[in-house]
This record gives sequence, structure tokens and C-alpha cells, in this order.
Amino acid sequence: MDTPVETNTNEPSLKNKQKLQGKVLKTSLQGALIDVGNALPGFLHVSQVINPENPEEIIKSLPDYLQIGQEVIVWVKRVLKDHVELTMKEPLALEWKEISPEMTLHGTIVRLESFGAFVELGAERPGLVHVSELSHQYVKVPAEVVKVGDEVDVKVLEVDKRKKQIKLSIKALQEAPEAVEEEPRKGRRGARPKKEELPEEPVEVIPDPTFMEIALRQAMDRAEKRQPEISRRVKRERYAETDADELYDRTMRNKLSKDD
Repeated sequence: MDTPVETNTNEPSLKNKQKLQGKVLKTSLQGALIDVGNALPGFLHVSQVINPENPEEIIKSLPDYLQIGQEVIVWVKRVLKDHVELTMKEPLALEWKEISPEMTLHGTIVRLESFGAFVELGAERPGLVHVSELSHQYVKVPAEVVKVGDEVDVKVLEVDKRKKQIKLSIKALQEAPEAVEEEPRKGRRGARPKKEELPEEPVEVIPDPTFMEIALRQAMDRAEKRQPEISRRVKRERYAETDADELYDRTMRNKLSKDD
């Protein structure tokens, strides 16, 4: 639906994006002076002038498109203290800076894909309702619950201004169904009895060994490993002492024999 054009009035206040009908008063290289019926003069910069037959065309010569006395449709771009900036480019209903999470918006389904539905909101790009956000019930494909042309209310979940993406949800505005308790399955002889829950046996908690206990265990392990070596060393020492004693005894006996 087209936005109604404001008639020329002497009302001093204007709003951004307001649609107006004006008359060209004067043209220059920079732009045109437009009478919009307001106390503040309206200025239409040459960059904001469009060719209705080719909106993408870059306007270089303003007199080729605007003449004094010509009626034009313009929108308020910005209201300043001494003049009003105008544009012939219809502004977006929603700018990126105006969209934020938790907002509730109204839009129209414009495209369906296997992964979701695109909703026209009046922004630069449509928003996406993922298939998982269409309903509280399981939805295999979006066409099961919506179709192109449907008007829907949606909640904004996330806005990525850098990627220019808007994530929406329909189910977030719908009341979630109450959970239904499942009845116990019945066999041939009635309901299946629940298994008796046995009390859990207490688990013995073994504390971690302390540093001293670890050091003591390591020392005992090393001593145990060295025990055969120590035994052999003791035996060698005993043999050496025995040999020394026998040598001493023989020496003394020999000496005594010589003395006699």
C-alpha cells in the first residue's frame, strides 16, 4: 500500500521519512530548492534526484530532470535548524540501526526455501525464519505451515549488520503447548511394573597418598630392588674377613714355630 502524500500545510514540524509533495522553486549545480509548504526551505541535493525511468542512473545535469514550477514527490531525509534535507529516493521502512533483538515486527512471506522462509519487513533485505523457528511442532519443510503472501508477526532473534542478516522467529510469539505425560505401556496382563530401585552400595573412598607416603614408598621400592646386591656385598665382605683371619693365624703359627 502506498504511503499517503502529505498536503502542503503550514505545520512547522516534519518527521524523518515523511512523504511530501513539493514544487521546484530554483535549481543550481548543487541541487534544487523545493517548496514543501513548511516554514523551513527544503533542499534537494543533486545526489538525491532520480530518473523515474532509470532509478540507477547517475544524475549529472539537474535541469534535464527538474524545471522551475515542476511538482515532485520527496521524502524528508533530515530536519535541520535552517532547512530540510529532502530526497527523491524512497527511504526504507526499517534502517539497520532501527532493528534490534526482541523487537516484534509485521511482514510478508516472500520466498520459501528448504531451510526456512524469508519475510519482507521493509528493510534492505528480507529476514529469515529458520524452519526450526516456524512452529513448536516439528516442521519438515516450511510449506507445511506457511506460503508465499502470508502476513506474519515475527520476533527478531539476531541482527548481523556486517553480513546484513536478520534472524526471525514465529514460534517465539506463540504459546508453547503443554507437555503431555506419556501413559505407561500396557502388556497382556496390565501395566508393566516399575523395576525396584536397589539402594546404591557405599563406595569406599581411598584418600590420595601424601607426599611423605609417596617418598617412603619410593625409598622402600629402591631398597627392595637393592636387597640382592647388598646381600652379595655382605657375603663378599664376610669371605674377605675369613680369609684375612686365616692368613693371620697361619702367619702367627709359622712365627711361633721358628721361635721354637
